[in-house]
Amino acid sequence: MKKLMQEVRAFAEERDWDQFHTPKNLSMALAVEAAEIMEHFQWLTPSESRDLPEEKRKAVGDEIGDVLLYLVRLADKLGLDPVVLATQKLEANRLKYPADQVRGSARKYTEYERGV
Repeated sequence: MKKLMQEVRAFAEERDWDQFHTPKNLSMALAVEAAEIMEHFQWLTPSESRDLPEEKRKAVGDEIGDVLLYLVRLADKLGLDPVVLATQKLEANRLKYPADQVRGSARKYTEYERGV
């Protein structure tokens, strides 16, 4: 991840784009790219969304790449390590959603007894 972050930073610097890469602008670009992923799934059935034709899978993959690049750039600009943050969030979610209590349920953690 650190190598990717360095590559993305160098890419932006080579193009003098750092001036545009404020956290506000990067977060907005990230949201736009995430919406572009959603656009590929709009109006598909659940089954269709799982079995995309190869051309559509590639297009979704391109958008996933864009999301990751903007996310990495945003984390870099804020001095955050996305892998550390994701690991911490996963641990917090383990506590919120104990597997033995939530297995097979899509309910939010506030909707069940956690034995806390």
